[in-house]
Amino acid sequence: MGLVPKECLIQKQNIWKRQNCHEIGSEFLVIVFVIDIFDVKKNGTTMTARRFAEYLRKKGHEVRVVSTGEPAPDKFLVPEKHTPIVNYFSQKQSFVFARPVESTLRKALEGADIVHLFLPMGLERKAYQIAREMGIPCSAAFHLQPENITFNIGMGNWKWLSDQIYFWMYRMFYRHFDHIHCPSHFIAEQLKLHGYRAKLHVISNGITDEFTPLPQPKPIPEEGEPYHILMIGRLSPEKRQDLIISAALQSKYKDRIQLHFAGTGPREGALRKLASPLKHSPTFGYYQKEELLQLIHSCDLYIHASDAEIEAIACLEAVACGLVPVISDSKRSATSQFALDGRSTFAAGDASDLSKKIDYWMEHPEEKQKMSALYAESAGRYSIDSCIQAAEEMFHETIQDDHNRMERLNGSE
Repeated sequence: MGLVPKECLIQKQNIWKRQNCHEIGSEFLVIVFVIDIFDVKKNGTTMTARRFAEYLRKKGHEVRVVSTGEPAPDKFLVPEKHTPIVNYFSQKQSFVFARPVESTLRKALEGADIVHLFLPMGLERKAYQIAREMGIPCSAAFHLQPENITFNIGMGNWKWLSDQIYFWMYRMFYRHFDHIHCPSHFIAEQLKLHGYRAKLHVISNGITDEFTPLPQPKPIPEEGEPYHILMIGRLSPEKRQDLIISAALQSKYKDRIQLHFAGTGPREGALRKLASPLKHSPTFGYYQKEELLQLIHSCDLYIHASDAEIEAIACLEAVACGLVPVISDSKRSATSQFALDGRSTFAAGDASDLSKKIDYWMEHPEEKQKMSALYAESAGRYSIDSCIQAAEEMFHETIQDDHNRMERLNGSE
């Protein structure tokens, strides 16, 4: 864990106190989630935290949350940290930084079995320090891909900068953990390549039961009817909605294509301008779950053009509903793992290749209907129930390893 001797002594004194309240290996746990933002549903990391908290509670665990935002049961509020220049860019991406408040963190952590930290920010770093002082085991998650930062500062293709961010996050935060949650094999491999030494638990962020196909498949659009194409995600540079628009403009059927972008962000104006030659103007917006399901079921094809992605649960949700995807094969994205064959991938950044794939699926509706059922079936292994079970196993393993370590320390006296 990288603890100095003084921290080890404090930990040895406190871990036995904690075990008097909660026995190692007990069925139900007191779990503390620490995350800068928990209320805004436009953020993928936030949605993962909310989903995991909900389903862990359903299984009988007590889940406390330390975050900014509005009051809620079992939520311990900390204020936002205001840094003008940083906040200007982060708020455009529906993100805020939290200011650590030691008294709040100590109150939230009292009697906890494990603390799970979602991001390598100041709030989480302080929570880690306090947790170790209190003798509470900690696990971490890797949700912030360095490319999420570099693309949004106009340096998306500066690999050396991404490598430096991986290194910085390791030195500042992740080197302290023996167990890290990775939402995909792709990001786990990236961490290995960048020298991360923890046990990496590959656990999808999971899809809920609502995301299923309609009882009857959507009718094949008649000749001349609009063909509805969807992408879900923030309107940010790495998501490449611009590429989808360019591909639509190159399509043989551009006058039939109706694009739908389920997301918000500062690029909306530029994207609308780029799409102005299309006969059908794209739609933009944020959708609640029920509205999003209706939108997914009303569409004919799903495109995920992102150059950088840790998992893209939104793509998986669309696939679970039976939408056939066309996904970028970017080496900085995990999402192409969901493609069942080459007809559902395109060369990263290549609007012409994407356009050809769109035209193929428009010209082969019967084949698309057949693949729709196969795609919906393929999403089954990412069910939220199996993901929550894997997360429980990670938490218990983290607690047991911490217990064993403290026993060894105690025996060495």
